Amino acid sequence: MSTPTSSADPAHPAGSDTGRIDRGDGVHLAYHRHLPKLWAPGPGVVFLGGFRSDMTGTKAMALDGFCARTGRPYLRFDYSGHGISDGAFEDGCIGRWVEDALVMIDRLTDGPLVLVGSSMGGWIMLRVALARPDRVKGMIGIAAAPDFTEKLMWPDMTADQQATLLRDGRLEIPSEYDPEPTVITRRLIEEGRDNLVLDGPIPFEGPVRLLHGLEDPDVPWRLSLETAAALTTSDLRIELVKGGDHRLSTPSDIAMLTRTLDEVCRLVVEAD
Repeated sequence: MSTPTSSADPAHPAGSDTGRIDRGDGVHLAYHRHLPKLWAPGPGVVFLGGFRSDMTGTKAMALDGFCARTGRPYLRFDYSGHGISDGAFEDGCIGRWVEDALVMIDRLTDGPLVLVGSSMGGWIMLRVALARPDRVKGMIGIAAAPDFTEKLMWPDMTADQQATLLRDGRLEIPSEYDPEPTVITRRLIEEGRDNLVLDGPIPFEGPVRLLHGLEDPDVPWRLSLETAAALTTSDLRIELVKGGDHRLSTPSDIAMLTRTLDEVCRLVVEAD
């Protein structure tokens, strides 16, 4: 694989790095990385975005600023078919996006990590933790949605929609977050079944925090309870936000997130 191509980003302080990486098949993934000159003790931070989101979202940018102020290495990126990365969204699936995350982590980070996974990113976070147990030392889920293709998406379809998806290989459904419909592919559903994590224990012993809005219309907060039950760690806390929606992007939500990240990073340092 080629080395990253990058350019200075005048909108960010010295030590920031914006570029693209060939994932190994000609598809280039876009990223932004913050590498402080004076690092705080402890892990770096990687943000894993949600389904059809990108690395310029409110939470990704808020954590970028927080890590810059506190001296923590930080990486955010776009999966293939998302944001400004190459590839068609319809060609994507959970396994491919997990591979994207592993390419970015392996090529652009060093040492212990805390992963922050939002919605679908919470599923990818768990798969990455299983694939890199020597690197991932802490996790934070924001409306984490592991196994959502099987637990939420497929059962929410009508019988006619399921038949259309199986027959045509794709289904368009309206999106509350985008004027364009969301395209669900048969591959997304079927390949998702090869990446399920809630069908047994998830071995992980580091600190985990799961943040979830009680008014989340997309991912029921009870899925965080199920995720917590599957994880083997004893250092796990769920924070349910009364009135909180799926995005958890209000100023008070962001303050909770940065406070939680600071706590998890401290716990990782203490455990070292």
